[in-house]
Amino acid sequence: MGVNLTPIVIKRVVSLDDLRGRSFAVDAFVVLHQFLALIRGRDGSPLTDPEGRMTSHLVGLAFRTTRLIADYGMRLVFVFDGRPPGLKSAEVESRREAREKSEEEYRAAVASGDYKAAFSKAVMTGRLTSEGIADAQRLLGLIGIPWVQAPSEGEAQAAYMAARGDVWASNSQDYDSLLFGAPKLVRYITIQGEEWLPSKGRARRLEPEVIELEALLSGLGITRGQLIDLSILIGTDFNRGVKGIGPKTALKFIRAHRSIEGLPAEIAAKLPPDVDEIRRIYLEPDVTDNYSIEEGGLDEEGLYSFLCGERGFSREHVGTMVSRMRRARMQSSLSHWVDGGAQL
Repeated sequence: MGVNLTPIVIKRVVSLDDLRGRSFAVDAFVVLHQFLALIRGRDGSPLTDPEGRMTSHLVGLAFRTTRLIADYGMRLVFVFDGRPPGLKSAEVESRREAREKSEEEYRAAVASGDYKAAFSKAVMTGRLTSEGIADAQRLLGLIGIPWVQAPSEGEAQAAYMAARGDVWASNSQDYDSLLFGAPKLVRYITIQGEEWLPSKGRARRLEPEVIELEALLSGLGITRGQLIDLSILIGTDFNRGVKGIGPKTALKFIRAHRSIEGLPAEIAAKLPPDVDEIRRIYLEPDVTDNYSIEEGGLDEEGLYSFLCGERGFSREHVGTMVSRMRRARMQSSLSHWVDGGAQL
């Protein structure tokens, strides 16, 4: 879920055209969970292949990704989570309980014929299994899109890649990328994006947002370390925040007292004892240099075999994806040729 900085974040709303030709380290788990949530039938049931294996995430990954590459010239590197820090165990358990509760409510809504309620509950039931992750990585490899296995948090790895200049920005829905030090975070890279709001029973239109860490810190008048302390007050994936303290109040406290150590005793006493460990997770994350962002070749035969032969996709739909990638590769080759010629 990440930390909620929305009320104080400083952002630029842009269009996909503004992002044309840019490169991104994509938080794969966030994107795949979005596909599992929204690509569903009328009653909220996920898309599956003839064997009952979930394919909603593959549909989204195949068709949105290839369109972003073909129509907007984007270069994408997907980053997959590794083993989460031990302090995340409570958050992982909380998510599991919330998912199980939603599954019960979903089944009850389907049984009663209330498909609107069923869909609103179904979006919170997606399970990204090891098989589903392996399928996504296999699909990316067949398309020729690079992916990276992070040793721990995917957002930390994506932020590291952006900080090194290997990509233009980190792409995630969560603000944690900023805490991990991503110079730029881009949220909502989507074609016709919508975000389902379960509490309101409706979706809202999404537009890409660019958040620059330096501009955010300057605008708020704080350092990155203070942004982390502010987030600990609100609550992160690694701790519960102080009840009654939201982003704006937390910002006032940090501006006034400079750090968690300077907070009034009655506030500091409500924070966990492992504040320094949480800070370390953000400031010294477990990342790797062992990765490549080079694009691979398009394996057309492999794609048809996997998606049509094993996962029940139509040849027509896979043909659309193949055509997009052929066009993207042709455009890329032409661009390199023109750029190279201009330098002669």
